[in-house]
Amino acid sequence: MHSNSTNKKSVNNLADSLVIRQLNTMDYSQVWQAMKDFTDNRDASIADELWLVEHPAVFTQGQAGKAEHLLVPGDIEVVKVDRGGQVTYHGPGQLVVYVMINLRRKKMGVRQLVTLIENSIVSALTDYDIAAYAKADAPGVYVDEKKIASLGLRVRKGCSFHGLAMNVNMDLSPFLRINPCGYAGLEMVQTADLQGPKDTASASTALVKHLINLLEANNVSYQSGLPNENNTHHE
Repeated sequence: MHSNSTNKKSVNNLADSLVIRQLNTMDYSQVWQAMKDFTDNRDASIADELWLVEHPAVFTQGQAGKAEHLLVPGDIEVVKVDRGGQVTYHGPGQLVVYVMINLRRKKMGVRQLVTLIENSIVSALTDYDIAAYAKADAPGVYVDEKKIASLGLRVRKGCSFHGLAMNVNMDLSPFLRINPCGYAGLEMVQTADLQGPKDTASASTALVKHLINLLEANNVSYQSGLPNENNTHHE
């Protein structure tokens, strides 16, 4: 027997492990830097993680983002980031889930991960009798041609980061200052107006259940705070 067989076994066990990390409300740039650090420093011994967070008001402009889609940003900060996609808005009352998955270990392509995330959102909304759907030509999730969840990912070293943003119970007016995801006139909608979750805690409970299921995670643990912080305090 090879001496590294034990290590292989533990790595294989990590394939169905998942850490759910609650960050509460945190500055966008701080979390973005932490995501990059986590991805750059992770190896085969690190379990996949989902980070749940709400951000103070911010526009984020994706790598392919065109300036003309920023109509009147006004007093809201614009951050140019390294994910795919165009410009979007994050703010209080929106559930953001960052998806840190080792795609090589999962034997999954990025398109499969996008579909998995979209399916998890659709399933969570179906639980509330909201008829949501994905579109082949425009990532995200829609209800009656209005967008309820946006999606943007980056893959580095075979691992994903960035993720999804679902509108729950927020001020949607900042979306009028941009062409959301590069689509002029695209209307946004939120779960609270559709007899869905009224707060991000309820939305995260509904969504994470389906993400865990579709990611086939059988070994799930819950932590709070960014990695390398004191994670013993659970909220």
